[in-house]
This record gives sequence, C-alpha cells and structure tokens, in this order.
Amino acid sequence: MAVDHSSGPPSQKVSEIITTFRPSRRFKPDEGKTCVTSLDFDDSGELAIVSRTDDTLQIYNCKEGKHAKELKSQKYGAHLARFTHMSSSILYASTKVDDGIRYLSSHDNTYIRYYRGHTDTVTCISMSPSADEFLSCSQDNTVRMWALNSPNAKGQLNLHAPYFAAYDPSATVIAVASPPTHSILLYDLRNYDKPPFSTFDLADMEARFNPNAAGRNWSKIEFSNDGKSLVVATTGAGHFVLDAFEGHLKHFCPRKKGGRSERRPPGDTNPTRQVGQGDVCFSPDGQYLIGGSGSDDGLIAWDVTAEPKSDYILPHFTDLPVPTQASGRVEVVGYNQRSNLICTADKDLMLWLPDPELAP
Repeated sequence: MAVDHSSGPPSQKVSEIITTFRPSRRFKPDEGKTCVTSLDFDDSGELAIVSRTDDTLQIYNCKEGKHAKELKSQKYGAHLARFTHMSSSILYASTKVDDGIRYLSSHDNTYIRYYRGHTDTVTCISMSPSADEFLSCSQDNTVRMWALNSPNAKGQLNLHAPYFAAYDPSATVIAVASPPTHSILLYDLRNYDKPPFSTFDLADMEARFNPNAAGRNWSKIEFSNDGKSLVVATTGAGHFVLDAFEGHLKHFCPRKKGGRSERRPPGDTNPTRQVGQGDVCFSPDGQYLIGGSGSDDGLIAWDVTAEPKSDYILPHFTDLPVPTQASGRVEVVGYNQRSNLICTADKDLMLWLPDPELAP
C-alpha cells in the first residue's frame, strides 16, 4: 500500500480522481476480533475518530496518516462517536451500563457532560452542521434534541421506531427515518413540535427492491451536501437514493451480485452480528455514492447525477479494489469533507487516497 500520503490535492474535482482511490494506510487492531463500529471526521478534516468493540475510541491524523490517540471507555462501552465543532470534544453513545450519551474532552480524557433520558439503545447521533446542537435517536421510540451546554433535552419527538435522523445542509430541516413504517418524516426544525411538513413512503420501493427484509434492514440516512438527494442505506442488496424535496426514487444502487453487509441494523438483536453505522456515503460534491461492495473486494461507486432509468436501477460505474493480501471488506465508510480522502473499516481501518499513477 505504498501510496504517497500527500497526493491528491483537496482542490481536485472528485470527478477527476474518483476512479483512482486506493488504500494508502492500513491500521490493524492489536486484538484480532475487534471491529470498528462508527467513523467521523472533525470540521477541519484533519482528524478521524472511530469507535471499536474493544470499548475504545481511536483518533487518527488524516493529514499525516498516523494514529494520534486512544481513549478508553471500558465501563460504558462506545459507539457512534462524533466530533463536535471543537476537534477536542467528542460525543458518543454508551453500549453498557446505561443508554446515556457522553460528552468527552479528548485533551485530558475527562467528561464534560452527560446527556441522560434515553431508556433503550441509542441508534443515531447527528451533529448539527451549523450549531452546537445534536440529535439522538433510540429504540425507546424517541428522537431527542440537545444543546451541548445543557444536560437536558431541549425537545423530543415520540415516534414509532425512529432509528435515524439527519440534518439537511442548511440545518433548518431534519429527516427522521422509521424503518418498520417504511417512512421518512421531514420536520421544520424551528417548528419540530408541529406535524412533519412532508412524509416519504418507501413501502412500494421496499416491496420492489427489498422484499425479503422490508422495514428491517435500514442502516443510515444522509443528505447530500447540495441538499438535493437523500440516501436510505440498507444492509441488504442495495441503497435508495431519493429526491430530497419530493421523496420520489431517483436510483436504487445495488451492491455487487449477492453482496450484503454483515453488520446488524437497529432492531436486529442477533449477537453474532456487530453493529455499524451504514457502509455508504455521498462524496462532498453530491455527485457520487461510495460504499462497500458487500464482499471482500473493497469499494464501489455510483454516479447518482445520472439520468434515472425506467427501472431505477443504477449499476456502479467503478470498482475501487484493495491489495489481495489485505482484507477488503468495508462495513463503515466516510469521505472526508475537506480533502480527497476516504476512510473505510471493518476490523482494520484503511485510509484511501487518489493514486497519481492511475490518473487518466
């Protein structure tokens, strides 16, 4: 994996280098059975943080391609680690003892605040793109809204199985996904106590493309940075890309034939499957969806700006492989919003950069 880590200037258009990404660094945990369950970047794009099943948080310097720090959470466990707008402050969900959310200073590994109220497993933490606020979803059938400076929720939605929530890029709209009801609910953040101003019903899409697991295998929702698209990721055969305004299906993005994620979506209590946060994401320009192939051969990418087909099926247009000597399964993926760098993980964490030798 000898790729110069300084390659791929952030100014390059994604379209110019998307097919040339290859792993440049690989970090293996000391414990072979340890898995990465979540991934996030700080606002500067310099740091990445992952949570792992060994009850640790690991911070990496993306600019230098180095491991930076380990933070232990042996008593409470750790999942869904998220940077706040300060790179030294982190939110994460407990996986043991309670269902609280912890606000941690990575500088001295001390807790700044606890956010208590959820009474079942937290399934999503989403940081506001423009304010010191965040959303949390839980299997206790609530979505809670928090300000970082208060231990008490500033708002709450009581819904059936609201497992995922996401802010739109303007931070004025929140989308809440309820997989068992096949629905996405859109709320005006300023009037969240009012009924949703729009509801997207995915029942027909699920019946067509996801019939064997309809309502049971959603793993993530995410807006594209241009606000035009919304992806509903699944652990099954593929992902739904919706028009973020109208809710209609733009594309169904299938994995490679027979491919599946091995991670467990919310509501699945099978202890043999690890949790995750979805294995797909948008590129920063909103043109591409990048995700795991569902097998051991790396990443694939779809051009979601393509004209929708009559059958809505959008095949991937490129494979981004890993060296044969490395495990290539991708169960967690993120595209750095500040530079052309992708992070993927399963047991290992890999940093991907454009390989200049593959440039057209």
